[in-house]
Amino acid sequence: MSKEAAVRAMREARYNQRSAAPASSAKPARAAARSSKPAGTEPVAPAPAAPVAEGLCGHRSMNGRSCTREHGHAAKSHRYS
Repeated sequence: MSKEAAVRAMREARYNQRSAAPASSAKPARAAARSSKPAGTEPVAPAPAAPVAEGLCGHRSMNGRSCTREHGHAAKSHRYS
């Protein structure tokens, strides 16, 4: 048996095992795992954006920097600082 055939057989065996198991038994385990998180791990809302200086583009980069070009600039790229 080749390695590829062995991997395919394992995949099919796992699929058959999962499809034979009752679907309702997996859901309570997940719900219990979610409810067992410690308090204070809820997602935090992002901080409000800092005020942009008058006349600047203000486009925000992914890491939080703001564009320093003039508002409505024609250039395709932004200058971040």
